[in-house]
Amino acid sequence: MHPALRLVRVGNVLVSFVGTMVGGLAAWGLGLGLSWGQWWPLLLAAASTGCVTAAGNTLNDLGDRVSDRVNHPDRPLVTGKITPRAARTLVIALLLASGLLVLPILFGRPLLGVILLVAIATLLAYELRFKALGLTGNLDVALLTGLVFLYGATAAGHILPVVPLVLMAFFATASRELIKDMEDAGGDLDRQTFPRTRGLDAAAGLARGFVGVAVVLSAVPLLGPLRLASIAGIMYTLSVVAADALFVVSVAFLPQRLHAEQSWSKIAMTVALLAFLALAFR
Repeated sequence: MHPALRLVRVGNVLVSFVGTMVGGLAAWGLGLGLSWGQWWPLLLAAASTGCVTAAGNTLNDLGDRVSDRVNHPDRPLVTGKITPRAARTLVIALLLASGLLVLPILFGRPLLGVILLVAIATLLAYELRFKALGLTGNLDVALLTGLVFLYGATAAGHILPVVPLVLMAFFATASRELIKDMEDAGGDLDRQTFPRTRGLDAAAGLARGFVGVAVVLSAVPLLGPLRLASIAGIMYTLSVVAADALFVVSVAFLPQRLHAEQSWSKIAMTVALLAFLALAFR
């Protein structure tokens, strides 16, 4: 893979693109049968999200060059395949592109601009200050993940149906971020992460609590826009039960098996995306 694609973590960029599309489709509730007038705002918003995600991942690697020599020695900035100056230039270009992409639809959907500014401010606050301050940094990343779905819903013009999804994504991501910090605790010498300051057992307990809240929230769509006996209700129930089970597995053996638990959490989030997409067919 090209070093630039590794730097921006192209897999994460694609997930954020898809997440924005899912948020918009879930908000519309019209399946995939949208007109071009409905598709193109979603596509622009999804591309904008991808740019912000790529910028954030690049900023993350810029700030983590010291700890990555231990935790991730193959990262492009550590190996020297990309220079810090080139990475900073890429960050600026990506953030500018994120705004330019939604400019054509901004006047009709001004809330998009507000969410984009909040996301960029949260991203910069995380990288410049809160990343080194433990739980606040984890919650910042969780907020950014939730905003992905809200951004798509805003592009679609319907926010309320995706609020439970935003909250589920927030708590599930907070859990995964804690697990990642637990795995990297040995190399995070320049960061006061929650596992380093409070210990692995406390971090494991909090991660389980976040997953518990996400699991409870996963029932909310069945109390509102979805009917359990409908096709969409059945699709959602099956996929969200699978996702919930995987999230439970991802915290069941903490603080042992950290790498495996993080992998289970990533798989659970992918399955949860399918559950969220089911709302598009309600």
